[in-house]
Amino acid sequence: MPVDANDLTLFAQLIEAGSFTKAADKIGLPKSTLSRRVASLEASLGERLITRNTRQIVITAFGEQILESSRCILSELDAVDGLIQGRQTTPSGLLRVSLPVDFDELDLATLIERYSTKLPNVRLELDISSRRVDLVEEKFDLAIRVSKQRPEEATLLSRKICDIKCALYACPDYLARYGVPTTPDVLNEHIGLGLGGNARNVQKWLLKNNDGDIWQGVPTGPLIVNSPYLLRDMALRGFGITGLSEHKAKPFLDSGKLVRVLPEWWLPTASVWCVLPTRRLLPARISEFIEMLRDSLSSRF
Repeated sequence: MPVDANDLTLFAQLIEAGSFTKAADKIGLPKSTLSRRVASLEASLGERLITRNTRQIVITAFGEQILESSRCILSELDAVDGLIQGRQTTPSGLLRVSLPVDFDELDLATLIERYSTKLPNVRLELDISSRRVDLVEEKFDLAIRVSKQRPEEATLLSRKICDIKCALYACPDYLARYGVPTTPDVLNEHIGLGLGGNARNVQKWLLKNNDGDIWQGVPTGPLIVNSPYLLRDMALRGFGITGLSEHKAKPFLDSGKLVRVLPEWWLPTASVWCVLPTRRLLPARISEFIEMLRDSLSSRF
């Protein structure tokens, strides 16, 4: 027999109340109706959830297993009620957001202005740093992360906001001194500026063209840093070739200070992810920030 989700929530409320009488009074159902619904749930599941006596109810081992799912359903229903109530009132409270330092693809000042104008009763608290925050332990509402694959935290919810194309760039002076690479294999003879914390974790250059050809190599230059900003600045000074997002390179590409290297080849696309500590429905102060973030980035890419 199919299981009725409403009966699961009644079962959770019964266990929370501790007796049919208390649960019936709290829910607003006749005691006989509540008893019949729980019995119907047991029949659907094919096993007893509780044992009854004149004074109390005792949950069975199988009931304990079902109780966890029942509480989740009840929690989601509470979240829906909270969301509806939140949309009927002006969103307020604190919104804590973690953002990466080098995320200049986002016009953060404009985003904050728009958000604060629309939700004036919400207080924004932004942590802009290179550290990977623990959303649950540090009580962040969301984190913005840029990576080539979905963040792996199993307990968190990740939503992709947009993709960012990446390629190789160098300044004209460097190319005049060392020559213009015509194939990826020639990169082994050039100075590559590496992104990473140290030589053991420097990001490889994995190039792919429109024909599906793939080339992989490791930047061989004397500089490895974990800041795309610094890599861009060093490339502008003629120190070597580096990988950058289109957004970071575009102003200097337009002015002629940077040149696209191997224009038919691309580095792996980076994605902007919004990471949340919960899979429950989101209050308006969070969902509004995510939508504004999506709108801001979609207008740039």
